[in-house]
Amino acid sequence: MADIVLATLNAKFIHAAFGLRYLLANLGDLRERACVIEFDISQRPVDIAEAILARNPKIVGLGVYIWNAELSLELATLLKKIRPEICLILGGPEVSYESAEQPIVQIADHTITGEADRVFPEVCRQILNGNRPTQKVIFAPVPDLAEVRMPYELYDDRDVAHRIIYVEASRGCVFTCEFCLSSLDIPVRQFPTELFLQEMDQLYRRGVQHFKFVDRTFNLNLNTSKAILDFFLERLRPGLFLHFEMVPDRLPEALRERIRRFPSGVLQFEVGIQSFNDDVSATIKRRQNLDRLSDNFKFLREETGVHIHADLIVGLPGETVESFALGFDRLLTLRPQEIQVGILKRLRGTPIIRHVVTHGMRYNPHPPYEILQNNLINFPTMQRLRRFSRFWDLVANSGNFVETTPLLWKDQDSPFHSFLRWSDWIYERTGRRHAIALSDLAERLFEFLTIERKQSPEETAQVLWRDYQKGGRSDRPIFLRPYLPEVQPSRREKSATPLKRQSRHLSA
Repeated sequence: MADIVLATLNAKFIHAAFGLRYLLANLGDLRERACVIEFDISQRPVDIAEAILARNPKIVGLGVYIWNAELSLELATLLKKIRPEICLILGGPEVSYESAEQPIVQIADHTITGEADRVFPEVCRQILNGNRPTQKVIFAPVPDLAEVRMPYELYDDRDVAHRIIYVEASRGCVFTCEFCLSSLDIPVRQFPTELFLQEMDQLYRRGVQHFKFVDRTFNLNLNTSKAILDFFLERLRPGLFLHFEMVPDRLPEALRERIRRFPSGVLQFEVGIQSFNDDVSATIKRRQNLDRLSDNFKFLREETGVHIHADLIVGLPGETVESFALGFDRLLTLRPQEIQVGILKRLRGTPIIRHVVTHGMRYNPHPPYEILQNNLINFPTMQRLRRFSRFWDLVANSGNFVETTPLLWKDQDSPFHSFLRWSDWIYERTGRRHAIALSDLAERLFEFLTIERKQSPEETAQVLWRDYQKGGRSDRPIFLRPYLPEVQPSRREKSATPLKRQSRHLSA
């Protein structure tokens, strides 16, 4: 039983509800009367409602995000239909902007917008004392992070063993990109570094191997960045994996010197480039120095073992297919291990909405609110690009075809257009973007390369076979057998990182 139940639907079990743990950690004297219950989007809202109501709560706090928005609406409806006397409080980025017009906000008793760490306890205290707030939508001012209790002790042993552990040394973002909610969260604020590192040490001692930093600009504050890297350099051990989001054009020598010292497979940098088109970047108010960015990529690929995950966005106002293609091809020459081809989303509250009329932006009204078309890219073309994104993830980013992927643009002028041709070809034959078995995908690649592109079957088979074995498979696919000698499978060496996807890219 708990008077306060904090709940949300995670995208997958492996993800942990970071925000709910912050709320519980900061409840003060109410903490013993509260609990966190996590679900995921594969579960039925009616079953989730049953599990929540079994705790007999007086208050239910529900975290609403883009990935669970529609299921959260169904869950909120059920909770208020079954137990209307329960006080339902919403929070999270999906309900923090354009709140009044949302059906889920109308159903709930209260919605707290923004960072609710300090406000949520006070609202709960008023409700439990019989003095409910009069406001339906409650604005949470930006808290002083020195006064926010960090939640890391609330990761339990199951979390440590089976989940990604999210951490943050700062909040906010230096950029003002109009498509991103972080652009509304200015200035960047730091948690006290010494206290933060003490918390990291506790997690480390408990056996945490995968630290995912959610800071939007990890390398903005040089002193903090150095302290965090030094902390982990002193604690290197097999299986350690650190994920950071970084400002792409800011990598001074003090950071470079430290990054060089990490073994391959320990560091992953998520680098948001979004567009190489200067006019587009100016339109969406994104600032970056592309020359410094290119130099930083060169350093990372030639002098370090960092795994680079770089982001580009399809559908930005002013971006044509051809200018996106030029940017994609340019990024490919910088050799990141992964390129995330994202589709522009119209997140609630973001200033990107100001371009709706001038650029003919049309978005899907349902989550995740992806763009459908604009005045430069029509709907059929946008669908082709959406399929490009999916097949790029399946083939190139997955690491299953590290050697095979470049064959798709061998002797061609544009990798982008060559891969788009492959994407169109496989969709015409399968009619789907999902539920394609790895063996089927490999056979389709072989067919396309040898028949459509007229590449040597023997040479193509050898490349595909090497990729196939890197994934830990030793069975020779039937379609490759006529072109492969009877050889023993190669021995797979133990990876330096515990993450399969990243480990496949280590030699690339």
